[in-house]
Amino acid sequence: MENHPTRIRNAADRLLTILKTRGPLPASQLAVELGITGEGARLHLVKLQEEGLVQSESISRGVGRPQQIWSLTALGNARFPDTHTELSLQLIQTIKTVLGKEALANVVAAREQNQQEKYHAALEGINGIENRLEAFATIRSGEGYLAEWKKEDGVYYFIENHCPICCAATECDNICTSEMRTFVSIVGNDASVSRMEHIINGARRCVYKIVPDGASVSS
Repeated sequence: MENHPTRIRNAADRLLTILKTRGPLPASQLAVELGITGEGARLHLVKLQEEGLVQSESISRGVGRPQQIWSLTALGNARFPDTHTELSLQLIQTIKTVLGKEALANVVAAREQNQQEKYHAALEGINGIENRLEAFATIRSGEGYLAEWKKEDGVYYFIENHCPICCAATECDNICTSEMRTFVSIVGNDASVSRMEHIINGARRCVYKIVPDGASVSS
């Protein structure tokens, strides 16, 4: 019995690897690949979906019921080793050394502009702070930030439980300043924003406090 959790995890890891190497597949084919029942495969998929590692899409292929196809999310793809972190750090260090800090600041500013343009385009037509926070949390979670939001006593809190660019931000503090400005631009001019917790400073997560104009906040 004591090895059962390990077997479950191994099956889940194998499932992720199959989706990574073979691409989107139905649960029935994944079951065959894993050598387990279709129900067993679906149970693993549901669990992985709850963890944000896989997603499903119903696809109609002619006559009959649509087929549910499973694929990796951005977070699921991030489970596989890559060297993007090391490369990012090398690029930051090289820019500072060869071109200087001003050049690095210009690069960060260009990234900020691109990020803001992308986010604002994605949020176009979404009005109301709660709707925008919900949509933005979905976008950021897709980028690996594991974002969520909550409201307490008229104040909103936007929470990022993970920072996929933490190493780069540690090497270049301008990135966090840029991220803050981007977040302020998303919230708009009708609220004040402050960062309450910061991963770079040793916190478990980054938390932004959003106080709408005119909100009565208890001390």
